[in-house]
Amino acid sequence: MFRKVLIANRGAIARRVVRACHELGVQSAVVYSEADAQAPYLAEASEALALAGHKAEDTYLNIGALQAAITQSGADAVHPGYGFLAESAAFAEAVAQAGATFLGPDPELLRKLGDKVAARALFAQQGFPTFSGSDPLPDLAVARQVADSLGFPLMLKPVAGGGGIGMRVLHDANALADSFEVCRTLAQQSCGDPSLYFERFIERPRHVELQLLGDAHGGAVALFERDCSVQRRHQKLVEEAPAPGIERSEVDALGARAVSVLNGLGYSGVATLETLRREDGEWGFLEINPRIQVEHGVTEAVTGMDLVGWQMRVAAGERVPGPPALHGHSLEVRVYAENPLTGFPDTGRLTAYRPPRMHGVRVETGYQEGQSVTPYYDALLAKVITWGTTREQAIGRARIGLRGFEVRGVRTNIATLERVLGDPAFLAGQVHTGFLAEMGTSA
Repeated sequence: MFRKVLIANRGAIARRVVRACHELGVQSAVVYSEADAQAPYLAEASEALALAGHKAEDTYLNIGALQAAITQSGADAVHPGYGFLAESAAFAEAVAQAGATFLGPDPELLRKLGDKVAARALFAQQGFPTFSGSDPLPDLAVARQVADSLGFPLMLKPVAGGGGIGMRVLHDANALADSFEVCRTLAQQSCGDPSLYFERFIERPRHVELQLLGDAHGGAVALFERDCSVQRRHQKLVEEAPAPGIERSEVDALGARAVSVLNGLGYSGVATLETLRREDGEWGFLEINPRIQVEHGVTEAVTGMDLVGWQMRVAAGERVPGPPALHGHSLEVRVYAENPLTGFPDTGRLTAYRPPRMHGVRVETGYQEGQSVTPYYDALLAKVITWGTTREQAIGRARIGLRGFEVRGVRTNIATLERVLGDPAFLAGQVHTGFLAEMGTSA
């Protein structure tokens, strides 16, 4: 096992990795920007190293500064978290140059899987179901020709990146010119690559993802699925496991196919394979994320596994365990600091911040009372993760947990989450990616 892990991230995931290190008897070193100087995990980690500046590009996206922190801390492993540089092959190479182990797949696989077009082709070659799409679109003229060939509606998406940034639904050719330039700009700003491609647009699909874990010995296991269909602007708000209303055999068969592909790749670490499921039951590959996900706690709750701990364990040479049993039901809701009328981020000092503490409710947060929510990063305040023997119990605990959340100093989306959890269609498991828009809660 490693001696010390440097955590190259912030917020809830940084705190989560600190906890996993403590449980494994590993020292932890966290980096922090000036904007995060009051974060609670700085005192919880074995060591905290300051990064000069507030903005992400000066701190958590600054490979040179992070490489210096690796050397300064003497860490022999680096956990990239999610977002920022978690899927950066260049950062993985920089970690190796600094003499440490990157807790994720090797740079070659990061490059291969980070290209969504190439990843879709790879999975299609291995027999995994995929929807139609295009190659990268070099310019608008080619985009027009390809759109005419594929037919509308289409989704215009960045080849790299994630988080729903730079995506547009096109129902006809009229909006293509403006959308093409806007999406190129957003793709360049978010991930440094302006490349775009088309994907077939699916009306009202379920967004279901498979949690995967592989090791360096050629072993891999599927750790069930999460339904992430409740979204706003292509960003997830509610996730649950297992997916309601889908036969276990159907998902298990898909998981077996995914494991076969991972074994063929020699993949080591955690990964999430995201799919869409049409109303008629047809499945299609969406993308694969070679890192820990925001919603990993949902899978931990129904399997009893510490996924962050297993990232370290397989990187240290351990073999993946056998497939676990599925226990009960888990739900996660994301609490954001945001204006409830517009859905856009809110900032300010947390004059009161008291997450709920109750049975069956786990809260992951990188904030504490007195700390400020700044405009520099994602506005996620906390993840409320619940478990129950039934879906109804997990939902009930989430509703009670949200009511027990005391937040003053910033506005939040808690009222929106409460409406979702109490909606009759949601309670019946009738969810799809347009669910929030149909409820009228999407900004």
